[in-house]
Amino acid sequence: MSQVAVQRQRQYSGKEKAAILLITLGPEKSAQIFKHLKEEEIEMITLEIANISSVLPDIKEGVLDEFYQVCLAQQYITEGGISYAKQILERALGESRAFDIISKMTNSLQVRPFDFVRKAEASQVLNFIQNEHPQTIALILSYMKGQQAGQVLSDLSPEKQADVVRRIAVMNRTTPEVIKEVEKALEKKLSNLMMEGYTTVGGIDAVVEILGAVDRSTEKNIMETLEVEDYELSDEIRKKMFVFEDILTLGNRDIQLVLRQDIDNKELATALRGTTEDVQNLIFTNLSKRLAAMIKEDMEFMGPVRKSDVEEAQQKIVAVIRRLQDAGEIIIARGGGDDIIV
Repeated sequence: MSQVAVQRQRQYSGKEKAAILLITLGPEKSAQIFKHLKEEEIEMITLEIANISSVLPDIKEGVLDEFYQVCLAQQYITEGGISYAKQILERALGESRAFDIISKMTNSLQVRPFDFVRKAEASQVLNFIQNEHPQTIALILSYMKGQQAGQVLSDLSPEKQADVVRRIAVMNRTTPEVIKEVEKALEKKLSNLMMEGYTTVGGIDAVVEILGAVDRSTEKNIMETLEVEDYELSDEIRKKMFVFEDILTLGNRDIQLVLRQDIDNKELATALRGTTEDVQNLIFTNLSKRLAAMIKEDMEFMGPVRKSDVEEAQQKIVAVIRRLQDAGEIIIARGGGDDIIV
């Protein structure tokens, strides 16, 4: 059997198809794709590319067409869910081909459960889950977009809010068995809506995103409750809620107020060593020329600085910002509506 016949009859693995796709796309487009891959994935695909001596044009075309169909399926799923994608693909490609593509999507892309929740209004979601166990509410909010989850969280009873946030924060440390038990409670309601397969949800980052979308009073209530019940967790959340680079969202008046606090010049210089030029310029603009020159000189002559020292210095300044916000002296721009302090 000829080499051409072998190529046309063989079944290619996912790794081989990825290599063929990148060969087909060419070096420039492949380089852009590599930027979004993990190091081990790049090594794996590069090895596959190296092992391919030549590929027939119709094989390339088939791989490229399959990739295009998978991209379309992903778009349809995003627009209307699995059922919608299946209907569209069946009309375009036939039932058998649509089934193959959807199967690949659910296996390789792991479509997230609770897809119907993310497409519903926050008020509808609230009516659906407000009487559920806090652990169940935490699980569902973890799968929702931050803005939508923040709206639902704001409308929960105050006594439930901090409990739910705490459960979201520690969810990535919860055993799969516990998660499965929580999901069983909704099995009857969601049996026709959930897709198999799990993705990582919850954690501190999910809490920060959700709290960034709630109103200030809700956030304050949750954080004060957490400080009493789990100070370590509340401190971990606070550290991520406003990072040093977020100082770019502050107005000049607020930045000047922060800089007038008891901040050591060497600590400020250390903090600025680990940040962007935009942040540095903004800080220098709000300092006197003399003081800005001193800070720049400290930065130039302090030599190498450990990352941990930079982070510690930045966190001290962030703590000052948070303290001024709690006192109502500055306003931090938020994602969940206007935050006005009178």
